[in-house]
Amino acid sequence: MIHSMSEASIILAGGGTGGHISPGIAIAERIAQLDPRVGRVFACSTRAVDARMLEHVGADFQPIEAEGLALSPLKLLRFARLFLTGRAAARELLVKRNAKVVIALGGFVTGPVVMAARSLKVPVLLVNLDATPGKANRWVARRATKILTACPTPMMPTFAEREVGMPIRRAAIANASRAECRTKLSLEIGLHTLLVTGASQGAASLNDLMCKLLITERSAFGGWQVLHLVGGADRAPIEQAYRVAGVRASVVPFIHDMGIAWGAADISLSRAGANSVAEAVHNAVPTVFAPYPYHKDLHQKWNAKPFHDEGVAVLCDDLIDAERNRATLGAALTDLMTNHTRREAMQAALMKRPRTDAALEIARVALALM
Repeated sequence: MIHSMSEASIILAGGGTGGHISPGIAIAERIAQLDPRVGRVFACSTRAVDARMLEHVGADFQPIEAEGLALSPLKLLRFARLFLTGRAAARELLVKRNAKVVIALGGFVTGPVVMAARSLKVPVLLVNLDATPGKANRWVARRATKILTACPTPMMPTFAEREVGMPIRRAAIANASRAECRTKLSLEIGLHTLLVTGASQGAASLNDLMCKLLITERSAFGGWQVLHLVGGADRAPIEQAYRVAGVRASVVPFIHDMGIAWGAADISLSRAGANSVAEAVHNAVPTVFAPYPYHKDLHQKWNAKPFHDEGVAVLCDDLIDAERNRATLGAALTDLMTNHTRREAMQAALMKRPRTDAALEIARVALALM
């Protein structure tokens, strides 16, 4: 993805979580497919997850210092200082890389980059990735040349010009048989497979729930193995819980090529970030979605709700405490593990859903803005 300094470039601004970076990678892939002469440069946050994901795909990127807006005086001062520093760094990047378009993907890093783009009269394409547009996206929307959304925005139905679907990077799409995917991950071909994922950040409450279910619902795991992505959590006690329960499991922090993980899975237990929801649905994996419980508005709910209503996924609140979750979230998961007829019907319905290439459509819009 790395290019010479003089060619025209598209800057992809966003970061802080894999939910911003993964769609950006997908769009950059399709830009390269349509016009390999155009440079693709990521203006990302300084968080480690951004560098880890972008380095893995060989992307050209520059971290931009920025923070989210906070109301306490000290944090407000820090926000303002970093905003000005970030805007100066972004302006230098845009000039140096001959930027012709900025694609804003969300997150606090987009603010200074969009302000730099405005000062240089560079068009801004906002791609909203959540059912509830965040503060940064609402701010960018007032300064954007065009606005697309990856999903419906029921709280703000006129937010975007049109809905295009979620951009999915090629590495997150299964491109081999279930048996081949399981072999690549050193899993047993003949066992049903449950994928547990808290996305790029991990999910402590889902990790705790699984440890609880291994004790209280051991019989549900008969004939199953688990591919458990624990994020930054300590793997040792989780591996120990599977070992004591006698359940075959592969416990790993994170998998970059998520298409292999989705391809190996019969079902999944997952956070409900827009990216995770799109990947599960695209790969036809029946999923119990547990929205991130610490957002005041629980906005991840809206990402999964349409699929819950359609009957191709299950949406269940994460109550954080493992014992409380066992009776609700745990029951939903074990029902899907033991009710083979329901699981197979859900997968069949997912397989029939139309598949579009949103990343390709967004890439076309960005190139047209050039």
